[in-house]
Amino acid sequence: MRLRRRHGLVCYWYDGSFVVHPYPGGDPLALHPAVAEILSAFSEWTDPAEAAEKLNHLSPGTVEQAVGELRGAGLLLAADAPEVAADERFERQWSTWSPEAAFFHYATQDVKYPETEHEGESAAGRESQAPFVLFTSYPRADRILLPRPLSTELRAPYEQVLLARHTCRDYTRDPVPLPVLSTLLATAFAPVDFIDCGRGALFRRTSPAGGARQELDAYVAVRNVTGVEPGVYHYNLREHSLELLSEGFSSADATRFCADQEWAGGAAFLVVLGLVVDRLLSKYPTPRSYRVSLLNAGHLGQTFALTATALGLGPAQTGAFHDSQLAERLGLDNIGRTPLYVLAAGHPAAEQPEAPPAAGLSTFRETALEG
Repeated sequence: MRLRRRHGLVCYWYDGSFVVHPYPGGDPLALHPAVAEILSAFSEWTDPAEAAEKLNHLSPGTVEQAVGELRGAGLLLAADAPEVAADERFERQWSTWSPEAAFFHYATQDVKYPETEHEGESAAGRESQAPFVLFTSYPRADRILLPRPLSTELRAPYEQVLLARHTCRDYTRDPVPLPVLSTLLATAFAPVDFIDCGRGALFRRTSPAGGARQELDAYVAVRNVTGVEPGVYHYNLREHSLELLSEGFSSADATRFCADQEWAGGAAFLVVLGLVVDRLLSKYPTPRSYRVSLLNAGHLGQTFALTATALGLGPAQTGAFHDSQLAERLGLDNIGRTPLYVLAAGHPAAEQPEAPPAAGLSTFRETALEG
């Protein structure tokens, strides 16, 4: 009988225990750290007797017992086991993204959701919970109070805006007027109204957000906006202002932070969405909640892009950026507050980089339309 370690395995220490976490579909198991060495002997299809020879510092009886337990736990697979086909299909599909993305995807699947909002919480526990911090602010920072948003600039027909939206990769040198930036920030990120959540107030934006936690802050790196000195600012939602965090922001800075993408250096400004972990964690303690923050970033990015288009700007967005460098420039600790998404805008050049030609018959002949 030949055995192999299943492909999806992650080992870590948690709460003082060594944990082996199989995925997809497995439960984490607290085991002795020595099992890692035994599992490593079964990287390929191996007879247990051969593995025992490799592990000659362990007694054959110890290896035999461990192998039996690891098989029972689904960590070792027999060649004729029905699970092998699915395990090999998983390896073919996810190996390029493993273990990081694959483990995140599967380890946060099929969580147990509470049947009621406060299931498992005592009244005393709810009463003792720390007040929810609604806004981020930098009270000692110099600031620019932004002009009133120009709602009249947002009356373009919905279909026109939706179909006109495209990712801009070439910008003019014309500065963006401050009222236009003000309107974009207010429309995409400012509160629409406030709601009673039973433990204080929360607010809604023009984009959906899980539990209305609004865990994403907007940081604005200004390069070419009328009346605003180049620099890195925090958008203060409460007072509709830009709080200066650091002076100076150049085209080279934008390009460098966005993983050396040259188009970013032409944008008039960048908006970095920064995650405040505690805001989401205060209501949703399961790791799956991190998925929600990524989805929320996408919601805000779409609203930003459509609003920028309605205002005559060319929007762009990227997930390719140097996280640690960007966090340092924004003054984020990259632990409780960390960058998730970079948005950008400016005046689009009349001639954008040549778009791919429209798909014709020959194109569709080479396309797999069903699978």
